Amino acid sequence: MFRLRRLLHPLPLPLPLALALATLLLVLATALAQQPLPHRLAPEAIDGMRADLLDAAGQPLTRHYQQRWNTADRLPLAQLPAFLKIAIVSAEDRRYWQHGGIDWRARLAAVWQGLRAGRAVRGASTISEQVVRLLHPRPRTLWSRWVEGFEAMRLEARFSKQDILEFYLDQVPYGGHRRGLRQAARYAFGREPATLSEAEMLALAVMPRAPSRLDPVRDAAALRGPMRRLALRMADDGLIDAARVDVLSTPPPALRADDDSVPAAHFVAEVRRRARADSSPVLRTTLDAGLQRQAQRLLEQRLRELAGVGVRQGALLVVALDGSRVRSWNVANLDADEGEIGIDTVLTPRQPGSALKPFVYALALEHGWTAATRIRDAPTAAHVGDGLHPYRNYSRLSYGDVSVREALGNSLNVPAVKALQFVGGTEFLGLLQRLGMSGLSAHPDHYGDGIALGNGEVTLAQMVDAYATLARQGQRQPLQLFDDDRDRQPLQPLLSRESASIITDILSDPRARLLEFGDGGLLRFPSQTAVKTGTSSDYRDAWCLAYNHDYVVGAWMGTLDGAAMDGVTGSIGPALLVRSVFGWLDQRQPSPPLRLSPRLEARTIRDSDGGERREWFAPGTAPEAPDAPAAAWAGSAPSVPSLLQPFEGLRLALDPRVPAEQQALEFQLAAVAEDEPVRWFVDEVLAGEGSGARFQWPLRRGEHVAYAAVFVAVRQVHPYNARLPDS
Repeated sequence: MFRLRRLLHPLPLPLPLALALATLLLVLATALAQQPLPHRLAPEAIDGMRADLLDAAGQPLTRHYQQRWNTADRLPLAQLPAFLKIAIVSAEDRRYWQHGGIDWRARLAAVWQGLRAGRAVRGASTISEQVVRLLHPRPRTLWSRWVEGFEAMRLEARFSKQDILEFYLDQVPYGGHRRGLRQAARYAFGREPATLSEAEMLALAVMPRAPSRLDPVRDAAALRGPMRRLALRMADDGLIDAARVDVLSTPPPALRADDDSVPAAHFVAEVRRRARADSSPVLRTTLDAGLQRQAQRLLEQRLRELAGVGVRQGALLVVALDGSRVRSWNVANLDADEGEIGIDTVLTPRQPGSALKPFVYALALEHGWTAATRIRDAPTAAHVGDGLHPYRNYSRLSYGDVSVREALGNSLNVPAVKALQFVGGTEFLGLLQRLGMSGLSAHPDHYGDGIALGNGEVTLAQMVDAYATLARQGQRQPLQLFDDDRDRQPLQPLLSRESASIITDILSDPRARLLEFGDGGLLRFPSQTAVKTGTSSDYRDAWCLAYNHDYVVGAWMGTLDGAAMDGVTGSIGPALLVRSVFGWLDQRQPSPPLRLSPRLEARTIRDSDGGERREWFAPGTAPEAPDAPAAAWAGSAPSVPSLLQPFEGLRLALDPRVPAEQQALEFQLAAVAEDEPVRWFVDEVLAGEGSGARFQWPLRRGEHVAYAAVFVAVRQVHPYNARLPDS
């Protein structure tokens, strides 16, 4: 046991050997703590950054101030004023041109001052050490300072003093999240570095010491002391005349220019995603930087105005019809922290509500309907699972016989469902998928009739793409992000020019929306514009899509967490935003009238109330007589009587708030005239008789079988059966 303890006891080492071992360990730890240096002092070489992106006019899009590196506002060292370079070196590292990465004199002086003061007084980091700190951020500890010194010596062994200084002057942090002399000069004084006065250059030289405190935009007076100390140092070194110290020590007033960044982080991300790996170092996109800034301001302002009614996120997309070029791609989120990019709501699937209705009617026009075709608008319900889903208009009013123009213009729900039943869910989904709505990939039965009212999920980009097809008279061209032919595709005809033109005319007709929206309002734009809004169930999404001769503008507002807004509809929320964008566009260039097919034929028709109006028709579909009444709708009505309600498997529940004896289910038949006799049977017992397609059956608990006997002209009986499970 004694021998074992003796073996475990550490053996004493001679002092020279212990020092040598400690030195070896320090050298080894220092070597292992160092990181590889880049092969070139350029942001793209350091982080593998991809091509710089430009807007359509050549303005940089990657100039924004929430990124690690300044990539868009770099300046060659030769283009900087000599006085500015001298002032920066004097302020940050006065022996920069003499040392090899570490200024030992400055470091020892800093240690001595710190010991005397009992705290850290100065840092004594050289410019090369600061570049290392930019390349390899570390916690601010003595060990980090030790390692950075050796990396700085390696840096100076690999790169020239000029290269290191140029990189530093392009990347040194300033206030306002700016990096580099060019961004700082624009931020503080609204000018390029070459145009600054010597006092302004001296201010730029001292600001990196404490970027947030020494900010002339916030407090110019705070610069006075640091500027005077720098001026005195430069006078001592013979760099300036001592008589000029007082003049150069006066802080210049800040002349801050407007923010010149382009808030397009989500657009840039999408361009990066689409760009090929072999893309050129500079890519020109379709974005309009001026429009992007203005649209972002309008979007954020509108969200703030609606924050009190539950609106939290929004998106805005502007597309030029000439080439489907994306001109503005805006995203805003009231819940995001400063600098946080977050989810791109331009590409987030949401329910579009009534914004899909124009495409239902466009397809119905392709199948023989006209804008004058009349549809019965009355409350109805559809088979959804084991229950009934009622369809009614937003206002809860019904208008009887309405034309397609009135049904679409007023965004009525029941006529839209009947239009879908006429064209068929499979064919309608096929059209939507050809329009680019690839996410609507489930079976038509999954959506049911509700697809006409927007119960599927689509993105704002897809909706704008689809509305651009209407604006282009049925010719689709996918959205383009590059200002060349790399993603341009040929026009694809999806709808006839006449059908698309009639839909365009209806959406731009203020008289067509009088029943539900009234005269005037936000949907009456100053110039001819086709407008459609949409609102999903429970006010979770609000949409507005609009187009004129030149542009399509789409906006979405809502909440990404599933919470409902407080009654915000498409006509209340995003409509004002879209109207404001068109107002700004029209100021730049007034828009001609909307595109309409020259083959459309105008006819005077007589409404059901006896009034006359002009209507557009595709060739061969106009009524024979100019003043003939509009044809009655018969497009989707079955030719043989059938029981619509109840249906097989229907489950009902009594409302506990209403006396049981006052609750009833409306039986409904299709293809039955109002004067045709009908007998209604429940559980083989006559429950009632009369004429017409409807009957109110008092609810009774239990499982039931119902059918109807319809007596047509030949007195033929048509029984139709359906089981009623427990109600």
